[in-house]
Amino acid sequence: MKIKLTLMCFIATLFSLQAQTAVKTNLLENTGTISGKVIDKKTSEPLPYVNIVVKENNKVVTGGITSDKGTFQIKNLALKNYVIEIQFIGYKTITKSAKLTENSSINLNTIAIEEDAIQLKGVDIVSERSTIEQKIDRKVINVGKDLTTAGATASEIMNNIPSVNVDQDGKISLRGNENVRVLVDGRPSNIDAAQLLKQIPSTSIKKIELITNPSAKYNPEGMSGIINIVLNKNASDGFNASINTGLTFAKTPKISNSLNMNYRTGKVNFFGTYGNNFGKKFNEGSILRLDDQSNQMFDIKNNDKSHLFKIGMDYFINDKNTLSVYTNQNKLIGDGIVDVSILNPDATKNLLQNSKYDGKNNDGTYNLAFKHLTKKEGETLDLEINQSIYSGNQDANFRTTFNNSSIPTSAYTDNIGEKRKNSTINLDYVNPLNDKTKLELGAETRIVRTENNYVTNNSSLSNSIYNYDLDIYSAYVTFGQKFKKIGYQLGSRFESYKVNASLNGATAYKDDYITLYPSASITYSLSEKDQFQMSYSRRVDRPSLSQTKPIREFSTPRVTSIGNPELEPQFTNSVEINYTKTIEKGSITTGVFVRSINNEINRILYPDPQNQDRQIMSYGNFSDNTSYGFEASLNYKINSWWDIQPAIDFSSIKQKGLVSVLNSTTYMYSFANKEVNASAFNARFNSNFKATKSLRFLLFGFYRSGVDGVQFNGKEMYKIDAGGRYSFLKNKATLSVRFNDIFDTMKAGFYGDNPYPQVGQFTWESQSVYVGFNYMFGAGKNKSLQRKQRDSNTKESGGGLF
Repeated sequence: MKIKLTLMCFIATLFSLQAQTAVKTNLLENTGTISGKVIDKKTSEPLPYVNIVVKENNKVVTGGITSDKGTFQIKNLALKNYVIEIQFIGYKTITKSAKLTENSSINLNTIAIEEDAIQLKGVDIVSERSTIEQKIDRKVINVGKDLTTAGATASEIMNNIPSVNVDQDGKISLRGNENVRVLVDGRPSNIDAAQLLKQIPSTSIKKIELITNPSAKYNPEGMSGIINIVLNKNASDGFNASINTGLTFAKTPKISNSLNMNYRTGKVNFFGTYGNNFGKKFNEGSILRLDDQSNQMFDIKNNDKSHLFKIGMDYFINDKNTLSVYTNQNKLIGDGIVDVSILNPDATKNLLQNSKYDGKNNDGTYNLAFKHLTKKEGETLDLEINQSIYSGNQDANFRTTFNNSSIPTSAYTDNIGEKRKNSTINLDYVNPLNDKTKLELGAETRIVRTENNYVTNNSSLSNSIYNYDLDIYSAYVTFGQKFKKIGYQLGSRFESYKVNASLNGATAYKDDYITLYPSASITYSLSEKDQFQMSYSRRVDRPSLSQTKPIREFSTPRVTSIGNPELEPQFTNSVEINYTKTIEKGSITTGVFVRSINNEINRILYPDPQNQDRQIMSYGNFSDNTSYGFEASLNYKINSWWDIQPAIDFSSIKQKGLVSVLNSTTYMYSFANKEVNASAFNARFNSNFKATKSLRFLLFGFYRSGVDGVQFNGKEMYKIDAGGRYSFLKNKATLSVRFNDIFDTMKAGFYGDNPYPQVGQFTWESQSVYVGFNYMFGAGKNKSLQRKQRDSNTKESGGGLF
């Protein structure tokens, strides 16, 4: 019976297989194929990786991409009427009709597509002058030649960007707040932001993104938001490159160079960027104490040699999977001389301290990313692994000579060694639930390990080892819907944060907490040219290593800078409303914001308990503070040869903090509360003039008002720049000249009463002439599939096969 049953099952299986084969054969007999070849209309060269979209009744049925030879073949299509769209970035979309009948195979033959003249015109405009785009969650400054001629480094061009300020020390602020997070290609760096900006050549920058109220998908660091610097990476077929060189004339010449290269062949895209900066930089300053009329005079010389390079590869496995790898390497070799003279009414108290610093810093970032597109249009999965390793070493020699023969000369040496490792694993998932609704989920693990060693032969100081370790685990969800005129997005980020700091093996600070960071945004389009956006977010600014390490950062005869290991994180709640209007000859962008800060981290200055003639510069947590303000910018083309970009921003800040006050009875210093209501105003004006098709001129003006603070009050600053740019060799080469700070007016002045009444000013080589040369070359012409949007720290989806 068992054998008979088995035989019956075998016979049934044969019939089943035969029936399936028959059905399959019938299906294949009733399907068709569409094929063809896509070429560039101007060059007749085949175009690889062109999107072929098959539609029926305006709905996408299937699709594909062209091969390396520009050919395509889409099989197993039902016998129906179709519309075929040929889509390629930078080219006009071509539409073809195809009617499949029984046993039909249609060959569309050779399809020539041409570059989109409108898009090409836009590219030309961006290449000449910078443009500003207001997107739903960020402001994007596409860096043009006018900004790259503003200076040799990222630090120098940042002051030309609305809402951004860079002080004489290179510290960056956004809307008047220094607690801003700086990213490069969407990823953090172990290098201090001020130092990093000075190492990146301006010609290596593609665009700068200002994200003032980030959503929950972003890490919550940075009280005033995020500044993301996106480096150039060509995406053309074949070999393409551009070389840039610049020379800045000030007290001594300074040289900057960069080289951007790209090679695309088949499914592999190789890219690389190299940049360097060389030259001596000079700074001077003075701080006059009004109580004893002593004057500190600073003479600072830095000789830095910095190198930055990025090299990577994109591998397009197929139309749904992309693997990308790259490494960023930053290297700095520098030496500095700081001479500090203290002059007193009594000349016998005068002294001179000579300090010499020699340092080497290396920061390497290694990145692996995988992007997967599912069968569902718009559904994506991104996995990214990032490892950043930093090592730095600094030797310092101090020698103090007194203008009193009875006091012997003193000398000692310091050495600071620092190592940091930052490991990140990030997973992002995007699922469009329908054509109006999108769900985003993500998780991230971040492990930071830091070691700081301090060795000195100064008998009054001690050697130390300071470790500062972070463990951060987070997950986020955002949900958004978009209707005809209105759209919204709600999100929240859940984060577990653990910090453990130790000094010489003993616990210096520990903290472990779980926090929720909500975000919300809503947009309303009054018309295609009028858009409102309102957003809210909660963010955090955690103490950095330099702010917490109880080890000397620098020292002069009157000031010693150390960190505070007991610093606590500061939190902010921010609300802003933005309005963007597109007009016939440009666009207008305005916005207002309100910010509430709890436990704000700020600089504090107090007398040294061991010597009240000396001051300790450190960090402390202030009380709850609030600020509000507005900004407005215009991008307007007056006529065919003249365009302007004025911008203003205003902030009103209410701060509470502790200051050191002298008791007139006991002559002892103690801390007291102080409240300040301050206003900050910034204005910029950029104007571009087109003299001929090849010759351009520009004029730039900048003004920053004085700002009162809890500790010091800053004085106003302003300058005017002018320059010109000439293009030749069929626009492949450009020569630029810029005269910065024509009237030599940029000075950083300040004054204050605590802990001593004092007034000071610092100057740098603000007045300079920059000469730059750019040349583009290469055999490739065709555009290719763009790399995933991870570079700009966005998780935008292409969807389906596109």
